[in-house]
Amino acid sequence: MRTPAERSAIARRGWLLLAVVLLSRLPTMAALPLTDTTEARYGAIARLMAVTGDRVTPWFAPGVPFWGKPPLAFWAQALSFQWLGGNELALRLPSWLACLAMVALVARYGRSLIGDHGGWVAALIAASSGLLFVCAGAVLTDSFLALGTTAALVGAGQALRGERRAWGGLFFAGLVVGLLAKGPLALVLVGAPLFLWALWSGRWADLWRRLPWWRGGVVTLLLAVPWYLLAEHKTPGFLRYFIVGEHFQRFLDPGWGGDRYGSAHDRARGTIWLLTLYAAFPWSLWALALLPRLRDADGRRRLRRALKDDDNRLLIAAAFVPGLFFTFSGNILATYVLPGLPFMALLLARALGPRGRAWRRIVGAAMLVPVLSLIAGAYVLIHPDTLRTEKALVACYQRQPEADRAPLIYLEEVPFSARYYGRETPRARSLAQAREALTGSPRRPLYLAVRPRELDALERPPAPPLVELARNRRYRLMTTARDIAACP
Repeated sequence: MRTPAERSAIARRGWLLLAVVLLSRLPTMAALPLTDTTEARYGAIARLMAVTGDRVTPWFAPGVPFWGKPPLAFWAQALSFQWLGGNELALRLPSWLACLAMVALVARYGRSLIGDHGGWVAALIAASSGLLFVCAGAVLTDSFLALGTTAALVGAGQALRGERRAWGGLFFAGLVVGLLAKGPLALVLVGAPLFLWALWSGRWADLWRRLPWWRGGVVTLLLAVPWYLLAEHKTPGFLRYFIVGEHFQRFLDPGWGGDRYGSAHDRARGTIWLLTLYAAFPWSLWALALLPRLRDADGRRRLRRALKDDDNRLLIAAAFVPGLFFTFSGNILATYVLPGLPFMALLLARALGPRGRAWRRIVGAAMLVPVLSLIAGAYVLIHPDTLRTEKALVACYQRQPEADRAPLIYLEEVPFSARYYGRETPRARSLAQAREALTGSPRRPLYLAVRPRELDALERPPAPPLVELARNRRYRLMTTARDIAACP
């Protein structure tokens, strides 16, 4: 058994390791370009919000409203864009800060549930889980939803433990964040765990008495609802699309054809649990390794005792409701697991116990994802064509002396990363339109981003010869211009 001085030294090293894990995400956030589709799409929306100054309606493209998500993430990304410039770190930093706040909540709740040791262990497990680590450095809305649900459930958990009333305020603040980050889904991901906890524990009276439902509910409505009404007033049809389409049709119909901004993800029912194993890596493997301990009589006795603990009951419900909810949907993404990860981390930290056991194994597991991320980032910097991004190709176009005389043209559709890095100037044209431009104005400079399979049809006579300026994994940048600047 370790002495108090030894446990204190381990705790100091644990907090230091947590800081290393969190800071290790910054290099790749700054160095890597925005990639298609999700990151570049949300980056383009945030950039439009920043340059137009429109804080009510996020715009998918100029003149096309984005009804798929509420604006909280775009507000944060647009402000960061304005304050720090249009670099990748500026757009990714809000997600990192949201995840930092989430980890801080886990640490505080873990300290209440387990002790000082439990605070840093739970926070370290959460911060180094594969999905949370990735989302912390990506342009996404899911980090803000998870922050909202974590704040709400941690606030409720602390209030139900008899902590001071400010925690009840945090519960409703979390609901506001969730409603403005993702919508009514936040109410499900918070309400369902609390309902299951009350049903399991029988403490309905405590749930009603220890949270300021009337005052908190009114404040929540006053802070969250006005944006929904303003959005519907400004772009009629928003509420029907967002509430009915995004929250019901998307869930029930894996092949939902009404998506205005992307495509459905039709997966086998129950795939969410496989995604959960990936999302919680490497700690999901550690948790699975603990299961054999439950086979003997002593293990079953400890499990029964743990399941009688009301704190554990809330953690279990909060950790696994996202998986249960999306078990019956085929239209899912890995990020749907994110709201459950903080509570999985707390459960595992409680299972590891209140003392400094397994320190070396905790260190090894915690550093696995950050080290793999840095290795992957270095590989991508050496082999940039491994990413689906148009940053380098657009930069090559912008370097050309005659670029101001002709827009960059993509055949059929403009990738989101080209829209972002091209500041919405690239244009989409059909193959027939591109050939007409080539043959109709042979002396006018043209810049065309063409897939290799389209190149032969584009160059068929009487089209003038094209010169290749750059290429990436998807496109080749071709031009008819005579004055050419070299691209690295």
